[in-house]
Amino acid sequence: MISRTATPRHLQALQAFAARNRRALVVVAVTLLGGFGISAVATVAVAPLLPAPELLPQRLVAEPVQPPGLAGQLDALATFDLELTRSGVTRGTDSAEVLLGRLGIVDAQAAAFVRADPVARKLLAGRGGKMVWARAGSDGMLAELVARYPAEGALARTHFQRLTVARTGSGLGARSELAALGTQLRFASGTIRSTLFAATDESGIPDAVAAQIAEIFSADVDFHRELRKGDTFHLVYESLTADGEPVAWNEGAGRVLAAEFINGRTTHQAVWFAGADGRGGYFTPNGLSKRRSFLASPLAFSRITSGFAMRMHPILQRMRQHNGIDYAAPKGTPVRVVGDGIVDFAGWQNGYGNVVEVRHGNDRTTLYAHLSRIEVRRGQRVEQGQHIGAVGATGWATGPHLHFEFRVAGVHQDPLKIAKAAETVALDAASRPRFEQQLRVVQAKLDLAESQAGRRVAFE
Repeated sequence: MISRTATPRHLQALQAFAARNRRALVVVAVTLLGGFGISAVATVAVAPLLPAPELLPQRLVAEPVQPPGLAGQLDALATFDLELTRSGVTRGTDSAEVLLGRLGIVDAQAAAFVRADPVARKLLAGRGGKMVWARAGSDGMLAELVARYPAEGALARTHFQRLTVARTGSGLGARSELAALGTQLRFASGTIRSTLFAATDESGIPDAVAAQIAEIFSADVDFHRELRKGDTFHLVYESLTADGEPVAWNEGAGRVLAAEFINGRTTHQAVWFAGADGRGGYFTPNGLSKRRSFLASPLAFSRITSGFAMRMHPILQRMRQHNGIDYAAPKGTPVRVVGDGIVDFAGWQNGYGNVVEVRHGNDRTTLYAHLSRIEVRRGQRVEQGQHIGAVGATGWATGPHLHFEFRVAGVHQDPLKIAKAAETVALDAASRPRFEQQLRVVQAKLDLAESQAGRRVAFE
């Protein structure tokens, strides 16, 4: 040990000694450390010889606890203004009293107000399904009630109606206002075992989202004939909210923002992207638009009952070439035009029943038959996806379905082959940087969806 009074000369002598005898000092240090190790082992070996914990002496300490008096507790509670809240959904058979009672409110004045006030009366008007939230005081009287339900017309996709009934110092009042829907992102994955809708149901994905998947990849995958057991999909989509609460209508489903569908060994991807003009569409990761000049189907999603091939005619009972595709769908299902064009004919055509014919560019025409109603007129310009009528069973039809034909220069063609061969549009150079930035973000979320396969997760 070096003393506090060591001089520099002494230190120099010690340093020289250490340099000459480095090997000997290392041996001494290892020996000392080995001794410590033996001591440690010995300690571990002796430890079990200590008394077991349950044999150690124990001491019970008891102290009286005096809670506040019950009267004092009741007095303290009486100083608080208790409020009760409850939420639910309106029913088509609700009266004012029934709805308020289900929300835990017994208030004859409020029920009478809902029946009489022209604004508050909208709470019970129309179909049920309105989201309601109510707040009542300790006396059970209504303090505030808020109902949220879809806006009318095209605004229903982006807005909701908020109806508020509230009690103020001057009495009950009601107001109605339009508010913007919020969104919460969700991601999900699924595996095909039988059909697309069965797989999405199994994964808890709304049908409205499943229909979008079918639409996005309609030109890549024939969901009636090309699905394989074991095919997988991953997606990121919006869940709509009203004042932060998931909406009850349309299953709360918004737009699919990114999707990946693996059909066999082929992977198809699509990303939603809106240009500078605000108009959006789906694109592949390399910037090619998923929108083709012709949709794969005039129905959002349906079942093909007869393809473009020879078949036994259901009425004539003989083999005959079927020059179109028949889609089974309930009567009234909206029918959309598959491409931009001008209506050439809208009316009755013998065995076809109610028919709409649309003329497209390059001598191409499409025909939609057996309609229950027609929503366009001759000479009208129509845009891809626009509703032109509804499925029916008019003319020579054994049941509700849509007969769809595609002709090029008057010659019938297989509509599915035409849709797959339809030209695509590439993203413009000015939008490419913003698209690639958005692509990186959604690709990371798709990867997360794949890692959470089988789960539906929400995130901000």
